[in-house]
Amino acid sequence: ALPEKKMVFKGLVTNKDNMNKLMLTPLIRYPLLGGSALITFEKAEVAQRIIEAKEHVVELSYGEDLEELDRCRVRVQAAPVDILLPSALEIGLTWSSRSILVSDLPSLAIPEEALLDKLELFFSKTKNGGSEVESREFLDDSGQVVLTFVEDGVAEPLIARGHIQVLIGKGRYELKISPCVSGDITNLQFQPSRCPRTVLLSGIPDVLGEEPMRDALEIHFQKASRGGGEVDALAYVPVGQHGVAVFTEDAG
Repeated sequence: ALPEKKMVFKGLVTNKDNMNKLMLTPLIRYPLLGGSALITFEKAEVAQRIIEAKEHVVELSYGEDLEELDRCRVRVQAAPVDILLPSALEIGLTWSSRSILVSDLPSLAIPEEALLDKLELFFSKTKNGGSEVESREFLDDSGQVVLTFVEDGVAEPLIARGHIQVLIGKGRYELKISPCVSGDITNLQFQPSRCPRTVLLSGIPDVLGEEPMRDALEIHFQKASRGGGEVDALAYVPVGQHGVAVFTEDAG
């Protein structure tokens, strides 16, 4: 299924060759079942060794005699972490003939609804180049407003002006007028990718508290004598719980 989320694209295109390019930054949410852990090593070759071994015997505590030591060992399984990364994205853009995008709004100590009322009042007057306003909307997290007029032909002359001075309260502010372009994701393709430094550990029994178990796993897998290495991060989810790990772009 395609993601459903309102997004506002901001910024300037400084190179016309990049106008149709969009940079995707992965933010992957990976579900973790109870009795499992994700361990990320500093080096990819360490993770590969752990995965190739498949099963690992982890000592949870140290006893003086072998019989006690046997009771303190657990077997966990190691597997690679495969995720889907976006490889191609297509967005269909629609230019609204009756809407304008108003930006460069001043930061005033008034409610959003009051500011919208003042904008609607200004742009509904024909002497200001406007007309009756059908709807107004603050775009999420952008500080920009979309005004939609009842009639066609009102938006285009305002957009051609580019800027307009608006009286808000006791001040006069120059606002930017831009075309209102909306877009929908029409195609999103993914490709499988394997995390090079992260290993999924499963089959971890509920025999220790969360923090002692996390420490025991990290101690075990950072020892070179057991094929391990320096641990960058470790997330453990006890039996009966569930969690979500978030993967971001690996700058290393």
